[in-house]
Amino acid sequence: MSLAFAEARAAEGRGEAPIGAVVVRDGVVIARAGNGARELADPTAHAEILAIREAAAAIGSERLVGCDLYVTLEPCAMCAGAISHARIRRLYYAAADSKGGAVDHGPRFFGQPTCHHAPEVYGGIRETEAAAMLRAFFAAKR
Repeated sequence: MSLAFAEARAAEGRGEAPIGAVVVRDGVVIARAGNGARELADPTAHAEILAIREAAAAIGSERLVGCDLYVTLEPCAMCAGAISHARIRRLYYAAADSKGGAVDHGPRFFGQPTCHHAPEVYGGIRETEAAAMLRAFFAAKR
């Protein structure tokens, strides 16, 4: 999770929302990314999506079986869909997102009968730190 926080801080330094993600397989980091939507002019360039793309390229497969994803904010519906389709084994996230989250809030994507694959989910890891980082970022924007 520390590497995901480092990616979040780097994203914030680029003017992006401070969200970071890391994909780990067999104890080895195979991908890491921070939000890039503004920088790339791409609304799908969330940290999770970018990390999943990088991990898939690294292993040469669209299925990330045996991979774990660490992210600093509860994934949205788009990212939850990508996590499911990638067959991520475990999802670890820091701060809950009562407005845009789709794992433990909103649509609770992985609990839907149409969900192809549901990872094990562990939320609230360093939640206070992640929430404070996000609050400070958005307060400065206002």
